[in-house]
Amino acid sequence: MDIGLVSAFLGGALALLSPCAALLLPSFFAATVGSGPRLALHGLVFYAGLATVLVPLGAGVGAVGALLVTHRTTIVVVSAVLLIVLGTLQVLGLGFDPARLVPGGTALQGRATSASGLVKTYLLGAVSAVAGFCAGPILGAVLTLAATRGGSVAGGVLLAVYGAGMVVPLMLIAALWQRLGARGQRVLRGRSVVVLGRRLHTTSIVTGLLIIGVGILFWTTNGLVGTPELVPLDVQVWLQGLVSRLTGSVLDVVVIVGLGAVVLVWWERRRRRLARAAADADADAAEVAGVEE
Repeated sequence: MDIGLVSAFLGGALALLSPCAALLLPSFFAATVGSGPRLALHGLVFYAGLATVLVPLGAGVGAVGALLVTHRTTIVVVSAVLLIVLGTLQVLGLGFDPARLVPGGTALQGRATSASGLVKTYLLGAVSAVAGFCAGPILGAVLTLAATRGGSVAGGVLLAVYGAGMVVPLMLIAALWQRLGARGQRVLRGRSVVVLGRRLHTTSIVTGLLIIGVGILFWTTNGLVGTPELVPLDVQVWLQGLVSRLTGSVLDVVVIVGLGAVVLVWWERRRRRLARAAADADADAAEVAGVEE
């Protein structure tokens, strides 16, 4: 399991919860989109907007890093120091808005505000990819990792994982928004703490320490080359063998039957919901007619 990919995913999740705009996106989707298949559709469109900006950005940075592969030692040291600096800025609540560095970023924010429907969701994804004062150091750290991946494809994949780290918790929180209640939402937003007379935010502290930890690990493992596997090799071999045994005709039948059952359950629930709505409409019409008489 690649620590860089895990860090990028966690960075995306923490960028979503950054104190500058904590839970604004989940609350927006919960209020305007709702839940169920409609939320899933908007989530995919939002991710498409993120990927439109992030993947080319990561690919470009990765390509530049590939050109400097002969200076790997210098790149590793500079990247590690940069990660530690960005992590420190994040802990202290200092940041920058990357959208100001992207051509057309301000205009894109304006179009996202005025649009509606799926177009608005797509533009929100594109804007969220680079916007946010608090999330600036996080994106900078992920781009730093992308520059050391050794190629444009690897850099693009890393930024795609970063985007997924934003979308997955976004959809989960939006779907559970009402069940979370005020207390759950308050926990996810984090809180302010005073450290040595300076007011800091718990989310920024966690994110900054993560970035600093990756920077230190980057330095001590020669750019994550010497990083120990998160999952032991023998466990990986066992899992691969298990998967190979399961990939037979029986599994195919089970998957097909399972998908069919999911579709049937969804269809039945949808039919009952429509029938209930029609019955309520008829009852309201009958009540209105009785009042008029």
